[in-house]
Amino acid sequence: EDTKVLLANADFGILSTVGKNNSQYGIPMNFVYTDEALYLHCALEGKKLDNIENCTNICFTVIGDVEVMPAAFATKYKSAILLGTIMVVEDIEEKRKGLIAMLEKYSPDFYKAGLDYIDNAFEKTKVLKIKVSQISGKVRL
Repeated sequence: EDTKVLLANADFGILSTVGKNNSQYGIPMNFVYTDEALYLHCALEGKKLDNIENCTNICFTVIGDVEVMPAAFATKYKSAILLGTIMVVEDIEEKRKGLIAMLEKYSPDFYKAGLDYIDNAFEKTKVLKIKVSQISGKVRL
């Protein structure tokens, strides 16, 4: 449950993918965790999409509540690692649901303007869904 709280509150995570020739690629991304899945958005083309086409297995890492304690030679943090498969959302209703969930997370005070933004950018945006198969968390307080 603590890991799910971190996923609800963290601003970004690192999506790690594997491309052709087993080349690794990690990219920071905004995300929303809802209905036991992670949703992300991106442009219509790019390296992450090429890698997803090559291999749908991913790792998504989130770190939050970080506090470096120099005198103790330590760092307080919360982290989550999610393993799963990623896909481009093709269903229009699910795509819109993912974008609205991101709007509610990142811009709740601008909901109406955000809906207009979603409508204007809908065709220029891909939504990705991670079906989580394994989730783990770690805390150091």
